Amino acid sequence: MLFFLFVNLISLLSVGKQGFLGFGGDMTTLSPLLAITPLCFCNCGSVESSKSIHYVCKTKKSRPTRRFGRMDVGKDSRLLFARSRVAAQPTEQMMCTSSNPLVDQLKEVSTYRFRTEIGGHVKISVGKINGKYAVYVEVSSLELGAGNNISLMLIWGIYTSDSSCFMPLDSSSHARTIETPLLQNAFARFANELEFEAKQTPFYLSFFLKPTSSGVEIRNHNKSNFCVPIGFDPGSPAPLGLSFSTDGSMNFAFFSRNAAGCVLCLYDDSTSGKPALELDLDPYVNRSGDIWHASLEGAWTFLSYGYRCKGAALQNDADKFDAGRVLLDPYSKIIINSVTDNVSGLLPKYLGRLCKEPVFDWSDDVRPNLAMEKLVVYRVNVMRFTKDNSSQISSDAAGTFAGLIEKLSHFKNLGVNAVLLESIFPFDEQKGPYFPCHFFSPSNVYGPSNCSVAAISSIKEMVKKLHANGIEVLLEVVFTHTAEAGALQGIDDPSYYCTSITTGLDSQNSLNCNHPIVQRVILDSLQHWVTEFHIDGFCFINASSLLRSFGGEYLSRPPVVEAIAFDPLFSKTKIIADCWDPKELEAKETAFPHWKKWAEMNTKFCYDIRSFLRGEGLLSDLATRLCGSGDIFSSGRGPAFSFNFITRNFGLPLVDLVSFSGGELASELSWNCGEEGPTNKTTILERRLKQIRNYLFVLFVSLGVPVLNMGDECGQSSGGSTSYGSRKPFDWNALSTGFGIQTTGFISFLSSLRMRRSDLLQKRNFLKEENIDWHGSDQNPPRWEDPSCKFLAMTLKVDKPVSGLSSESSHVEGDMFIAFNAAGRSESVTLPEVPKGMAWHRLVDTALPFPGFFSNDSEPVIRQPYEMKSHSCILLEANIHDD
Repeated sequence: MLFFLFVNLISLLSVGKQGFLGFGGDMTTLSPLLAITPLCFCNCGSVESSKSIHYVCKTKKSRPTRRFGRMDVGKDSRLLFARSRVAAQPTEQMMCTSSNPLVDQLKEVSTYRFRTEIGGHVKISVGKINGKYAVYVEVSSLELGAGNNISLMLIWGIYTSDSSCFMPLDSSSHARTIETPLLQNAFARFANELEFEAKQTPFYLSFFLKPTSSGVEIRNHNKSNFCVPIGFDPGSPAPLGLSFSTDGSMNFAFFSRNAAGCVLCLYDDSTSGKPALELDLDPYVNRSGDIWHASLEGAWTFLSYGYRCKGAALQNDADKFDAGRVLLDPYSKIIINSVTDNVSGLLPKYLGRLCKEPVFDWSDDVRPNLAMEKLVVYRVNVMRFTKDNSSQISSDAAGTFAGLIEKLSHFKNLGVNAVLLESIFPFDEQKGPYFPCHFFSPSNVYGPSNCSVAAISSIKEMVKKLHANGIEVLLEVVFTHTAEAGALQGIDDPSYYCTSITTGLDSQNSLNCNHPIVQRVILDSLQHWVTEFHIDGFCFINASSLLRSFGGEYLSRPPVVEAIAFDPLFSKTKIIADCWDPKELEAKETAFPHWKKWAEMNTKFCYDIRSFLRGEGLLSDLATRLCGSGDIFSSGRGPAFSFNFITRNFGLPLVDLVSFSGGELASELSWNCGEEGPTNKTTILERRLKQIRNYLFVLFVSLGVPVLNMGDECGQSSGGSTSYGSRKPFDWNALSTGFGIQTTGFISFLSSLRMRRSDLLQKRNFLKEENIDWHGSDQNPPRWEDPSCKFLAMTLKVDKPVSGLSSESSHVEGDMFIAFNAAGRSESVTLPEVPKGMAWHRLVDTALPFPGFFSNDSEPVIRQPYEMKSHSCILLEANIHDD
């Protein structure tokens, strides 16, 4: 007989309760999947099943010399002795042939090698043939004394989730162990073969040896049982999560450094409170470093899965693990709702689903890949956008990604070319979407019928549709904290969370972002959204916490921020830092390390513009924001890295910003324009309307990326409340009101203006000194630091003077004159001189009534000086003038 033997041999120490010693091969080309029937469990701490299985095992006694190929250790084999608690690596597969017909059909064998407590070796080979698992046990070099009548017994049983308690092997006698003789073969080795039905797997075979002459029990060198997996393989530590092989087998990989044990829980019914099967992963066979892993052929009869972490490697961390709680795999790509056990409350809200992600056709998708300075962003809450009945969308699409697609025309009417989706991760329903439970999938609530697979397909359809209309999709992501329960808690809190009581951080849900495993989760999540969902960019909520170390201090080179900046996959992806902290409901001003990649939500822009337009603040602050916030973005970036906003999804919406300013709203820098709350006074209403126009005007004429907030275009109000929960669903009927019509029209006009005058309003680099002139009142230099000055004007000048004017060059556009008057009185404005043949044309005057306050076809301004009303802004453009 010829044999090809490729096998690694190992002897391991200190197995503890599980009794595992050795390692298994990867059976990746075995026969097709066979259904797994849920196993019964003994009542000794493990979960019981409602089904009872009779185990059929055949023992080969008549031919004790049968072997799977040649098992003796030759000169090409190595025996490796590993230190205690060193994770084992899988053996290579052994291809073997034999004259035995049974062995000839067995194409692959997983081999395990053990050392006994009295010397000698035990070799176990596991293979599959004709729908059965064959286990060959061979003992060699065992000193049992002299004599011809020496015999050796194999005392064995099987278990799944509790190695200290075997499962019944016979439903009638409830026997839990069987004695099988091992007989000597021609090579003076003791051997025999066991067979198991494939439908009974997966389980562990656990045994010890007992010589009949002495009755002494022989175990491995750590005095625990020999143990090997039957019906599943050790698997691979990479990739993390659930992955599928070409042969249909599933690999599970799960990180937990400090857990002493890990149990894979499989469910055949998502409404069941108990797993149908639990597999106790052995720390030597099923663990590599900090990764627990296993591979199953036939898990297709199960629907979902989770994990239980048992005990702690360090005694002082024992309270960090709840052995009864089933945990969601952080890397699950599809999650489903589970039913919590009302008695123990130990099950999670979510379980990972045992299926591949739905196939999606991206063949015609073309990413817009817009330059950042060209963006006009609309921040939107997917559910609130179309949840209201006024959206006139079918109930199955309302509040979902599909509903957002149906309102595509609204984005186009506004001139928006990027939507920023508020966080869509599965979240804590009590605290809202900024307290996520998971990072690799959209929440089921945004899909039809709350279906996880449908939600994944739906968001992909949405992204593809928006891309086809030239609109990019950006996501808000939250990686600095999670929900207070049902997220990563219980997996490995010392690694995932900031658990040090000296940091002053909320250790219950604050993630340790710069820990290697958390950094890996963040990068893998981002890469998954880019590759699988074609997302164009990310806005990182509470980004300042990404800069913290485990101890809470700020790092000059935080690893996770640097890794994101230099990841080649994100080279064309927008990366935006937003330092707003949802837990404290405030934005933190932090010098963010950017590596010329990170853009930022510009909180200073918001505060300085609000301050100026309510009659406070300095002209120098206004000028800095108008010109792209050089104090923040001048070191290697530019104005395109400034994402400017006036309002956002927390705090006061735009209409409330000019209607409420009570004492508790001091931090909002709002102004009620003369009366608190709703009013019927025409003067106050006109002033509020002007202020709303002023805010939008400043947002669009400033260098940087304008970010609109959902609902501001139709006057959505929260009644003066700043809480996130006070925001209401979008009222589509409000778009047809006078306010909605003129405001949406004004936004559309400003978007077109930015595009048409991209030479001055959409710049990646800062304006040159020769391209801008500043004016105070009456053309005097501005008094930059005088808080009593409320007027500022600027002339934006084209790079080259217009020459060779003719009637055929009427499209030539000249300089732009922009002025801001935050005072309560009018201002007489002397306009700068323009080249001969040109005149100033008024495009915007926020003090004029609708529809005249903005126009592309205004008459030239002949009269000087220009009378500018209080609390207003103007924009004039130098164009060809025919006398």
